[in-house]
Amino acid sequence: MIGKKAVILLWSLIGLLGTLGTLDCKLDGEKNRISRHDFPADFIFGAGTSAYQVEGAAAFDGRKLSIWDAYARAGKMDDGSTGDVAADQYHHYKEDVRLMYEMGLDAYRFSISWSRLIPDGRGAINPKGLEYYNSLINELRHYGIEPHVTLYHFDLPQSLEDAYGGWLSSQIIEDFKAYAEVCFREFGDRVKYWTTFNEPAFTVFGYDWGSWPPQRCSFPFGWGNCTAGNSKVEPYIATHHVLLSHAEAVSVYREKFQEKHKGLIGLALFTAWFERMTNTTKDFVATQRTLIFQFGWFLDPIVYGDYHSLIKEMVGSRLPTFSKQQSKKLKASFDFIGVIHYNTFYVSDAYWPPGERDYPRDMLSTVSELRDGIPIAKLAPSGLAIVPWGMQAILEYFKQQYGNPPVIAYENGYATANNESLSLLDALNDQPRVDYLHDYLGSLLSAIRNGSNAQGYFVWSFVDLFEFLYGYEFRYGLFFVDFKDEKLKRYPTLSARWYTEFLKGSKHIDFVEEKACSHTQ
Repeated sequence: MIGKKAVILLWSLIGLLGTLGTLDCKLDGEKNRISRHDFPADFIFGAGTSAYQVEGAAAFDGRKLSIWDAYARAGKMDDGSTGDVAADQYHHYKEDVRLMYEMGLDAYRFSISWSRLIPDGRGAINPKGLEYYNSLINELRHYGIEPHVTLYHFDLPQSLEDAYGGWLSSQIIEDFKAYAEVCFREFGDRVKYWTTFNEPAFTVFGYDWGSWPPQRCSFPFGWGNCTAGNSKVEPYIATHHVLLSHAEAVSVYREKFQEKHKGLIGLALFTAWFERMTNTTKDFVATQRTLIFQFGWFLDPIVYGDYHSLIKEMVGSRLPTFSKQQSKKLKASFDFIGVIHYNTFYVSDAYWPPGERDYPRDMLSTVSELRDGIPIAKLAPSGLAIVPWGMQAILEYFKQQYGNPPVIAYENGYATANNESLSLLDALNDQPRVDYLHDYLGSLLSAIRNGSNAQGYFVWSFVDLFEFLYGYEFRYGLFFVDFKDEKLKRYPTLSARWYTEFLKGSKHIDFVEEKACSHTQ
């Protein structure tokens, strides 16, 4: 399997297109002290997880396999791990919700396991799965914590993959729509925030590099051990079906449930930020291509109803097309956009004249966390660059390019190495995570003060869990989980205590506020 850091870098390598401007943010040198009270009164603070990563209980109460069960159990993770048990939130949800309440969280973001609720992907509802999610939602509501529910967080039922190839078949659209309708009907009276998909860029991992299930790719594009696939075509097909599934789910929610339940629905995107490697025009253009493909592949269809014109030009006949009816359903098919943000990269041009070099991808740019051999910024143990102003840069970009849509920062967090030689006391002292959250919250507030329509912030993750890139090699949790303990005891980290103090208004943040970012050509 491809190394974890390479996977992170490779997603960013797929940049395309664009002739837009760039953001120019300067520090004004003034230190500002802020607290929770400096954010809008209705701003939402929370933390998140996802079903396969945290629930465990993989073979309990009627749940069947997802593609991640099959993948992990086949030993595909670098550390050989699985999510069979994870943090076992399935059996610990009451304890976890109590901890959320004691922290002062406004909201908890989690996903529903399609394989737990509808084990075969279509057909009969699993009563035990229905009972679990009702119980979790009711427990959250009892403590005044708002559920933010994601319908799909990478864990497709294996039965649908076996039946017709999952996201490669248009049959998935009706099955996802039916699954979404079950969720809206059964839980919508208590769930006011819905996300259809988490990071639709999972299609790149699964169908271009083959480093995630269903591990489809083709030489020389793939980076996984693939036995089938076509990296030049399948990522576009799978993404197309994801977008159409999103549109159908939003349509059924708006037609049947939204007026009655008064909820909101959106899509969550992976959003690294990109800066040019040099001041050359070619690197400037390459950076804009990367940004367009990073955001525009998914945002343009749901904002404007179609793919960006330059994406269509570059990909040509390999890019599927939307019918007029599909385009109409896609256009404005969101009430908010979820932002998944961790890091920033430098971008350099990688264009060669035709015939001079057989460049193997639909991209003309490469990315790096190094510039002239020097890191772009301090690197976290996981290899991600810590660049707090990247958060503001993304929100400014959304404001300027997409009409300032409502945004919720659904994932932002810091990974610490799972060093088993550390004492428990040392493991709980995650000061680097405190510094990270401190600085990114400051950047987020700068964006809000500059007019961004950001409405919430969620730390990833609430507890330590199975990570799709790392297994259990790194920890993101505000709460440390002792995976060696049969009871999987939770311990609050220093960052959990810090976030609690911030949420309760007793902790201030000192940060250097940036000037308003300008959009330059």
